[in-house]
Amino acid sequence: MSTDAIPATGADTPADDYLAKRTLRSGTAGWVLLAGLGVSYVISGDYSGWNFGLAEGGFGGLLIAAVVIAGMYLAMVLGMAELSSALPAAGGGYTFARRALGPWGGFATGTAILIEYAIAPAAIATFIGAYVESLNLFGITDGWWVYLAVYALFIGIHLSGAGEALKAMFVITGIALVGLVVFAIAALGKFDVANLTNIAPDPDATGSSSFLPFGYLGIWAAVPFAIWFFLAIEGVPLAAEEARDPEKNVPKGIIVAMLLLVVTGAVVLFLVTGALGAQDASASGNPLVEALGDSPAAKVVNYIGLAGLVASFFSIVYAYSRQTFALSRAGYLPTSLSVTNSRKAPVLALIVPGVIGFALSLTGEGAMLLNMAVFGAAVSYVLMMVSHIVLRVREPNMPRPYRTPGGIATTSFALVIAAASVAATFLVDPKAALFTLGVFCAFMAYFGLYSRHHLVAKSPDEEFAALAKAEQDLE
Repeated sequence: MSTDAIPATGADTPADDYLAKRTLRSGTAGWVLLAGLGVSYVISGDYSGWNFGLAEGGFGGLLIAAVVIAGMYLAMVLGMAELSSALPAAGGGYTFARRALGPWGGFATGTAILIEYAIAPAAIATFIGAYVESLNLFGITDGWWVYLAVYALFIGIHLSGAGEALKAMFVITGIALVGLVVFAIAALGKFDVANLTNIAPDPDATGSSSFLPFGYLGIWAAVPFAIWFFLAIEGVPLAAEEARDPEKNVPKGIIVAMLLLVVTGAVVLFLVTGALGAQDASASGNPLVEALGDSPAAKVVNYIGLAGLVASFFSIVYAYSRQTFALSRAGYLPTSLSVTNSRKAPVLALIVPGVIGFALSLTGEGAMLLNMAVFGAAVSYVLMMVSHIVLRVREPNMPRPYRTPGGIATTSFALVIAAASVAATFLVDPKAALFTLGVFCAFMAYFGLYSRHHLVAKSPDEEFAALAKAEQDLE
């Protein structure tokens, strides 16, 4: 046995016992719940965060960036639908890359996804704080106690089991979508085309105009914020081991979610900017509420907006726990992180990243945390699209219940845009991007020096890879 497949459990511990303590509850979700999960991952991005892109590119820059990024996500989702139908496991992108790129590529992808999912809730927690403060409930102000409360409450719910958590997410997401409908109806009466372009052009920026106040470079700088419209939808395959008929339901769920998010993203981009004005919206902590002014609809949207933020926070906690669980079960991270409780919920995989995220939320820098999360996401997108291309070339006969329309051409487009998105994070906030890169490199050093020698051969992801190698040897 190679050092890439040494059981981390030790020779005297049966593999069945090891895996029995690390199992999830199967058959929990159909495609409707999975589509709801995909929307819930992202819905907070409609309520806050994306608008900071107006300060980088103006309405025109953010609009162009959003169109390009929507195309990238649609192409990526179609690629991931194929991969998830062929390799349905809780590791999601890590599982795909492990099969295509080996242990190093698998861990690099899993690490990038984990960075994204650990940091994104911290950013959302700061937005929740802004919404809570604007509601003026019992005199509560934005602060660490708000962040602590949301982390403690929602991690606690997840510890009760996946079925309960997914159903709760579905209800909260439905409420958040109703909030967007209420906002859209109320904002139509306040819409003014002139508000879209009320940021003064920068005379020193190449190509600047009222449509592109910060010039052509502003389009690129707005990319990380355009990503916030769709960030984390790639987490749907993480529910594969808990889904019914995952080969069919995971692809259907992620595609339906993506199409719905394209519509909601377009609605808020145009209506918020047109009602509030690009200048004011660019620095708002709760742009949908401020766009409606002092009106009954604003109060309703404020309360429901809090539900939207909670939905994404809640669901991304689920996502980071499943990614941590999968990496730990296979030995890439300490194996204690993947032990599940009597409700089949991974206890430490929920708590440890949550503690890290809470610590990051104390910075209160939502825009900075957003950029850090986008860095991890974009790196994982590059690696996942490379994985799709590699598997299409190297394993053309691998069973694929769903096949990506356009094949390699589709995922190659997503790959190019994802690579540009990685570079864009350095343009927006170089220090945050460099710090996140440093964390990524530290994880890779841990793998190179230690965990690659302690992988668990019997884990599902390693067995997928072993099966592929055996098939290649036979050929």
